Amino acid sequence: MYAIIDIETTGGQFNQEGITEIAIYKFDGVNVVDQFISLVNPEIPIQPFVVKLTGINNAMLRSAPKFYEVAKRIVEITKDCIIVAHNAAFDYRILKMEFKRLGFEFNKQTLCTVELSKLLLPEAASYSLGKLVRSLGIPIADRHRAYGDSFATLKLFTLLLSKDKEKKIIKTLIKNEISQGVSPKLFDILEKLPLTVGIFYIHNSKGEIIYIGKSTSIRKKLTQLFTGTSKIAKRIQNEVYTVTFEETGNELIASLKEREEIVFNKPALNTSQRKSPFLWAVYAEKTKEGYISLKASKTDGRKKEIRAFKNQQSAVEYIKELSDLLELSYELNALIPKKNTSDYKSLDKNIYNQKIIAYIDQQQEEFKNLLITFKGRKTNEKSAIVIKDGDFQGYCFFDLNYQINTIDILNNILIRMTSSKEAVNIIKYYLYKKKDYKLIRF
Repeated sequence: MYAIIDIETTGGQFNQEGITEIAIYKFDGVNVVDQFISLVNPEIPIQPFVVKLTGINNAMLRSAPKFYEVAKRIVEITKDCIIVAHNAAFDYRILKMEFKRLGFEFNKQTLCTVELSKLLLPEAASYSLGKLVRSLGIPIADRHRAYGDSFATLKLFTLLLSKDKEKKIIKTLIKNEISQGVSPKLFDILEKLPLTVGIFYIHNSKGEIIYIGKSTSIRKKLTQLFTGTSKIAKRIQNEVYTVTFEETGNELIASLKEREEIVFNKPALNTSQRKSPFLWAVYAEKTKEGYISLKASKTDGRKKEIRAFKNQQSAVEYIKELSDLLELSYELNALIPKKNTSDYKSLDKNIYNQKIIAYIDQQQEEFKNLLITFKGRKTNEKSAIVIKDGDFQGYCFFDLNYQINTIDILNNILIRMTSSKEAVNIIKYYLYKKKDYKLIRF
């Protein structure tokens, strides 16, 4: 659990400042589960430059609660949380100082979104909160007010979680839970998991990721693993300490993330998933007479396929669809037994072959520069997968269309992933099988 915090102060001498406003969003990695926003009477004057910067003046704070009156609420909302702030050293120092004045030691683990942004957004022109969120297309209202800045930090932190391939943020969270002696049982773990599509990470008691999976219902899949009798399921049941997850909004992003995360993190129990599921493919091969024939065969990495499939039946069905669409010879494509005398030989070879070549070229061209958009993780959010020059670039989540229509913002919010033949096959297979997306060509 995270407590996303922003604090406004009076300014003044180091360690003599007072809090004028505080905003805290309690965030479970997916949703805000609690929030606290309040002006605070610091009982000392506000520096004039701070009044000009924040718009908060001494008169506004006369009837505001003093810090000791909100201290209990701050303790409650930050319980078992990692403190997250933009320039966390400042906000955490101010909180510790105020609690120390009350004779209370406030000790928490912290994460700084400035440092995380430098790590995960290395090409950003500036790491000041205002400039950084604008470059990401994140709207920010009431700049230099605690509630506006903390909400922008929350949006930024959500993006950073998605970009964190090494799962450093999640591992910090798990280590924090371990240090507190929290050891949830399987039922308790399941209760916290959503019934939505996404990817999940099973951690052991050292915080290490031992298994990565995906599902259209994360909780349902984990229930199967926690009650299963297979060798892998039993090991998971014995070794699981906790489960973290990421909602993806759709199956395609979940499939792409699962594949990349397994390759990148190499979890001990994911050995079978490291192999490609695309065991069959459709190839265009010339017969001895010079006609192009579509053939379904086991995947051969030395040859370029038209499309890859998970089984032979799907590959054959695809050949039949193309044969019907392009009016191709069933016999040439091995959809009916070869006859002794073949009427396909009366077809004009060049026209026949060109029809197939033109179709293949068209498919390649249509896949060249492409945005594939889906619904997002929430009602007001959408997601997109980006293809450029035929290569998979990555995915993003966006609230406003201008975020994907403005190339600089799109590049900034993009969660980049490795372009590989496997990733392209996953995307093409999904586009062939599903209809829950829109295509934008550019």
